[in-house]
Amino acid sequence: MPSNTSGFDFLLLEFSDVWELQILHFLVFLVFYVATLSGNLLIIFAVAFNHHLHTPMYFFLMNLAMQDLGQISVIVPKSMMNSLMNTRHISYSGCVAQVFLFVFFLGSDIFLLTVMAYDRYIAICNPFQYEMIMNMRDCIKMVGTTWISGLLYGALHTTGTFTISFCSNIINQFFCEIPRLLNLACSDSFQIELAALVLSVIMLFGCFIFIIVTYIHIFLVVLRIPSVQGRKKAFSTCLPHLTVFSILVFTGSIAYLMPTSKIPSHLDLALSVIYSMISPLLNPLIYSMRNQEIKVGVKKLLRIK
Repeated sequence: MPSNTSGFDFLLLEFSDVWELQILHFLVFLVFYVATLSGNLLIIFAVAFNHHLHTPMYFFLMNLAMQDLGQISVIVPKSMMNSLMNTRHISYSGCVAQVFLFVFFLGSDIFLLTVMAYDRYIAICNPFQYEMIMNMRDCIKMVGTTWISGLLYGALHTTGTFTISFCSNIINQFFCEIPRLLNLACSDSFQIELAALVLSVIMLFGCFIFIIVTYIHIFLVVLRIPSVQGRKKAFSTCLPHLTVFSILVFTGSIAYLMPTSKIPSHLDLALSVIYSMISPLLNPLIYSMRNQEIKVGVKKLLRIK
């Protein structure tokens, strides 16, 4: 088999060889995709068209929704189309594009969640200088940095993954996932796996430590707020962000850092679905349930329509 040319297709995981079950898979993924699309678009439009939400926190949230849309749109439509057309094929170039875009959006997501933790820290621990520190010009720079960092992160991972020689074209996953691709290597891919592992650990661990330390300071300040209503309001802006980050990092770390086997397992599939599909679906729900201003913004948007 050609190792790193575009002369062959990969075969993705087939959920079932029964036509009726393939249609069921298509319908389930369609529901997930439409729900995720609707929720994140509502967040984007609610922030964009409501001037009361033109603040740094909601500007970051709008970008998070765009990244979630990109992340799920890279993998789910292809899987749905394969089930509907009773095929497993994805071209070599399509697989390269899928890996690059998915890692790009996923990395941008993590970087942006880290920036959002810093925003909450300034808002709660240093409120009198919040407008000066988190002005819109600096916020745009921060968001631009997260997108560029995600772009570089995706390019680095994609280049490292597709420089290896593949001895098989059967990917035991419903999309082109890096650990599954590394399992197809002809030669010893230890160095490539080690480099990808070290890079991912450094990125995740750095972001994780930064967010944990940030929230320790935030919670210490919040607990000193004399008003119960004030503590409740402060927690309501922090808990959604902490929940979203925890779900994404926990499931993503297990999926990418745990040893992969040649035989697909239900656990691997479940973890991949959670961090690639469930997380973008839950983000709008988590933020809208815990944030009264988002609720009002969405209601106004729907009322206008």
